[in-house]
Amino acid sequence: MGLEASHLTRKYYDAKRGEFLAVDDLSFSCGKGEIFGLLGPNGAGKTTTLRMLTTIIKPTSGSATINGFDVLKDPLAVRAQIGFASTDTGLYERLTPREILDYFARLSRYPAEKIAERIKELSATLQMDSFLDTRCEKLSTGMRQKVSLARALVHDPPVLILDEPTTGLDVITSNMLHGFIQNCRSLDKCILFSTHIMSEAEKLCDRIGIIHGGKLHAIGTLDELREKTGKHYLEDIFLSIVQEEVSETV
Repeated sequence: MGLEASHLTRKYYDAKRGEFLAVDDLSFSCGKGEIFGLLGPNGAGKTTTLRMLTTIIKPTSGSATINGFDVLKDPLAVRAQIGFASTDTGLYERLTPREILDYFARLSRYPAEKIAERIKELSATLQMDSFLDTRCEKLSTGMRQKVSLARALVHDPPVLILDEPTTGLDVITSNMLHGFIQNCRSLDKCILFSTHIMSEAEKLCDRIGIIHGGKLHAIGTLDELREKTGKHYLEDIFLSIVQEEVSETV
């Protein structure tokens, strides 16, 4: 089980551009105990893809399943299977992290008698103890991002979908979150990790999909992508693949 996307496509209409494809025929999968990196520049279609997988928006065509549940046919079951975190933390300013986590655990029907212990566990792991009872309006960017990640995980979902979760964070906080994500992989969770930071993908991901202009141009392990392009560093691999695709369309 895990996550599988098949020919996902999303069209939009813009007054200036007319109809355009934000995501164009995307297919990939991510299994249990795997971190799959969706790598691309801003505007590549990463966030639109993740929004389709999390049932926030519907695909124009194509399909996707999360642990066997169809995103179109059974969106409520899909939402129960996933934890979603992004750069937009969207926290309730007047609530404390403890109050937010308690609320979302109950909303996700996590066993009531286990909620306090689950919050304690996440707080210790994400180093949140010092601000667990501080209103979110007073928290730093790094603190808020930890709360956002804890909120996505409080119901212990088997699938994590992370949309550029370290953007804007300092090196120390980013490194701590990297370790936490790697630990989630060791717990056999399926993790879809979207980023435009090459070094982050190189460090964390078991397999990488390179997306540009809404299309998935390459997919594989880092060694497979190195063999495909003859390049060593992921930044050079990415540029090689993207520039090759661009030159073919000119």
